[in-house]
Amino acid sequence: MTVTVLVPDEEGVAALSEIEGVRPVVYRRGEPVPAEAAEAEVLVTGEGPSEELWRELPNVKLVQLLVAGAEDWVGKVPDGVLLSTCRGAHGGSSAEWVVAVLLTIYRGLGGFADGHRRKHWERRITDTLQGKRALIIGAGDLGRHLRRRLETFDVRCTMVGSTAREGVHGGDELPVLLPEHDITVLMVPLTQHTRGMVDAEFLAAMPDDAILVNVSRGQVVVTDALVAELASGRLRAALDVTDPEPLPGGHPLWDVPGLLLTPHVAGAVSGRRQRAYAVAVRELSHYMSGELPKNLVHGEY
Repeated sequence: MTVTVLVPDEEGVAALSEIEGVRPVVYRRGEPVPAEAAEAEVLVTGEGPSEELWRELPNVKLVQLLVAGAEDWVGKVPDGVLLSTCRGAHGGSSAEWVVAVLLTIYRGLGGFADGHRRKHWERRITDTLQGKRALIIGAGDLGRHLRRRLETFDVRCTMVGSTAREGVHGGDELPVLLPEHDITVLMVPLTQHTRGMVDAEFLAAMPDDAILVNVSRGQVVVTDALVAELASGRLRAALDVTDPEPLPGGHPLWDVPGLLLTPHVAGAVSGRRQRAYAVAVRELSHYMSGELPKNLVHGEY
């Protein structure tokens, strides 16, 4: 039996051709719909759903994402259609970004870069990442990648998940854990439980001069509450995501002190597409063998 799989580009065709029984066909939004779309059983995509999608693809039984976040798809997939994420493809690059921003902040690299631009030679003592205490909220693939990297810098890591288990604290323990950590990193999916989780009360529990790092989704943080804390100078932050996003000109986040801001690029690294397709190949191999994909979304996650 041959299964038609729609992919967004020729790279996907090459990657999925290695799976026996799969016939990959390029399908791009906004372009003429290929004749094979009517019989396609699997859609591989990095985009969100659209109104015409299900009319064009009446026989799809599995949507395989090339991204780790599924919030755009949850609740918008017809009954009986499976949804699988690309968990495992981007954890390393996201963790690398967190390490990079923490080193930049603690070692004062921004200030030295400014001195370079001004041709001003000034030696000074900086802080260090060594010995810091990091609270990693999100104990999945991203969190595990980050813990492994931070521990090489002698950072003491505490993991927090939605529920407590061996080596992982539950989310209900956050009020006690937040004051004990120098760094709090957000690596959670966006769900009804995490939306707005980092509010004024959450931020107030963090100790003075602590750093909030958000590499999940902007809506996890209440922006006005974070702006207030940063404006006071009590906390610092590194954000790869914001709410709203893209951040409009004139927004107060552009000007608050103590913020390192990047435009949602933690996973935007060379080789990211190959790593995403490697996960897609693994997931589709399970599907073709009559098994369920390992990254299936259940409910919200």
